[in-house]
Amino acid sequence: MQELLRKIQARDAVCGVIGLGYVGLPLARRFSEAGFRVLGFDVDAKKVEALAAGKSYIRHIPAEWIAQGIARKTFTPTADFARLAEADVILICVPTPLTATRDPDLSYVLSTGEAVAKTLRKRQLVVLESTTYPGTTSGDLLPILARAGLQEGQDFFLAYSPEREDPGHPEHTLGNIPKIIGGCSPAAADLAAALYAPIVPKVVRVSSCEVAEAAKVLENIYRSVNIALVNELKILFDRMGIDVWEVIEAAATKPFGFKPFYPGPGLGGHCIPIDPFYLSWKARQYETPTRFIELAGEVNAGMPHYVVERLAHALNARGKPLKGSRVLLLGIAYKENVDDLRESPALKLAELLAHGGAEVAYHDPFIPQGRSTRHGFSMDSTPLTEEALRRADAVLIVTAHSCVDYAWVVQHAPLVVDTRNATRDVKEGREKIIQA
Repeated sequence: MQELLRKIQARDAVCGVIGLGYVGLPLARRFSEAGFRVLGFDVDAKKVEALAAGKSYIRHIPAEWIAQGIARKTFTPTADFARLAEADVILICVPTPLTATRDPDLSYVLSTGEAVAKTLRKRQLVVLESTTYPGTTSGDLLPILARAGLQEGQDFFLAYSPEREDPGHPEHTLGNIPKIIGGCSPAAADLAAALYAPIVPKVVRVSSCEVAEAAKVLENIYRSVNIALVNELKILFDRMGIDVWEVIEAAATKPFGFKPFYPGPGLGGHCIPIDPFYLSWKARQYETPTRFIELAGEVNAGMPHYVVERLAHALNARGKPLKGSRVLLLGIAYKENVDDLRESPALKLAELLAHGGAEVAYHDPFIPQGRSTRHGFSMDSTPLTEEALRRADAVLIVTAHSCVDYAWVVQHAPLVVDTRNATRDVKEGREKIIQA
């Protein structure tokens, strides 16, 4: 342990980051800029090829850094997992999705564990960053690694430190967000704390991997439940003729006891629509119901249906049925100012609209080609022109990218259905705007 600690503190340790997506690539960048040599691993050959050519596929990761890192040999992308033996520290940043029956899918974590076990050696630290249910690190990952014949806490070290990425919000970056750390052993926690200390403002040590895992799912459950609450209130207030956005703005003036959450067309991204169900699944093993989690999931999953219903009513009021109407989705990323389509409510909206007979197109400045095999979504972004707006029977604002001129959109579109309050400052043409 002392030898590995010395290498980490001297920044002589080689960091291996497995999974070069929205979590792993920013993490690799941060360690590289802190003076560590980084090996980046991914099973996607196209990603590795792009990085090796100095190209970025994530909007907020500059290609210049990638090219410089490769040139200086501070960052090396590879698909050769045999090179894990070169790393002193291995950080696992792979997806943890749900199955079709909304059960946890740990296949990426477990297969990655198998790959690490093949080359695991003494004096290596392994850290899992993927969001998961309490017990995964010590109960699922550790037994796989232990097959190498080494003892955790003496020969190698295993810890859990959940990612806290917030893409699209430059004020929330890896460099200014505290890092939670739990170890399978005190030695693992010590090493992980020393590793992350140079790249984050504060290391938060907890007593176990299970506490760290539970803290992460709590963060996302908190958001899911509160978003479900305002989504439910939105439906109620719409029927009462009350503007939910104005209500939230007024309530947010209270300096204590209230934090604003905002309604929308449904949940998206790799965290909030998925992670709460990891805990609800685990809770069933303890015969404990998780009513808030399940109810929040039900409310949030129903929002795309509510939005389509509002859109259909708005079209009907103008003498147009949904069937045969041209609907332009404005923004399909799961949140504003990102190029990430994962679990976006736009996918479900497109599916529902097409099922209702509408002709669906989309415009998103950050996603020129929208593809989702699971949702059967495959189309290219339509240029946002006056002609495209006038041709649409309705423009449905799904994602409120800040680079879009919404006053201009309202000016040229015959009908705008706004799910994000993006048109709040638009003065002219308000009779064409429907909140949904």
